[in-house]
Amino acid sequence: MTQDLARWMLERMMLIREFEERLKRLVDAGVPVGAVHLYVGQEAVAVGICAALRKDDWIASTHRGHGHCIAKGVDVRGMMAELYGKATGTNRGKGGSMHITDVTKGMLGVNPIVGAGATHAIGAGLSAKVRKTDQVCAAFFGEGAAGIGSLHEAMNMAAIWDLPVLFVCENNGYAQATPVEYAIAVKNIADRAPAYGMPGEVVDGQDAMAVFDAAQRAVHRARLGQGPTLIECKTYRYYGHHQGDNPLRYRTAEEEQSARDRDCIKRLRKDLLSRALVTDEEIVQIEARVKASIDEAVQFAETSPLPEPDELYRHVYVG
Repeated sequence: MTQDLARWMLERMMLIREFEERLKRLVDAGVPVGAVHLYVGQEAVAVGICAALRKDDWIASTHRGHGHCIAKGVDVRGMMAELYGKATGTNRGKGGSMHITDVTKGMLGVNPIVGAGATHAIGAGLSAKVRKTDQVCAAFFGEGAAGIGSLHEAMNMAAIWDLPVLFVCENNGYAQATPVEYAIAVKNIADRAPAYGMPGEVVDGQDAMAVFDAAQRAVHRARLGQGPTLIECKTYRYYGHHQGDNPLRYRTAEEEQSARDRDCIKRLRKDLLSRALVTDEEIVQIEARVKASIDEAVQFAETSPLPEPDELYRHVYVG
């Protein structure tokens, strides 16, 4: 772990947190950004995985994808503009929260269809194998997707063809309101990996360094042509499934507080300070940069133009 990488990880996690917390306040205030699924609490997973990837690697996302986008380097100004439905957004204001895409950053798209991002990932992995590059694709999915057929088909195909794919399960404990222990027959979702002929690993998803270490091992295997890996990150979302969901209908305040006591950003900050990889003064500077970045993103979104009416007919089909 280099000092530069450690600082990058901390700043990316803080940027995700600030983006999402600001977005929550905007939605609560009535700003018309549509439905959102907040990533607050799970920042260590996105950043830990993406820290092990190169710029030319890819990721495939889920409906809860803002954190993945930011971890992979997508511009927060374009993301915020997309949420505002503006022409300067990542998808020209047409996609909203659950379709943010930037292939120039290796972000294949936020995907509202549960488990479907994995099928995009194996397409990218097959492309890398055919072209004989050593690129890798990470497919994020939640524990709710663990019962979706397309995910299992994707894992099976990736194993058959030794594709360079990381299957990253973000197990935050609840598929909407359904507890994971009610819906999953095995203790750990990663226990299913041997059935597909791939390694499986369970990681503390609140520990960014542990996620990074697991991702490095999986990426190394993939680049050597040794095929896919399933990584299950045990994590927690602080808010409801979506903006209008009250999670206290299905979980307790004590459970939520216990998760916040293990907050991944506080944990990484403490770790980096103890290892002299960052100083208190540098953390203050990071906080200031992050806040300024989100302030600028909101201003950019608010002052950007709406799409012209004829944009409705543009970029609909690939010609």
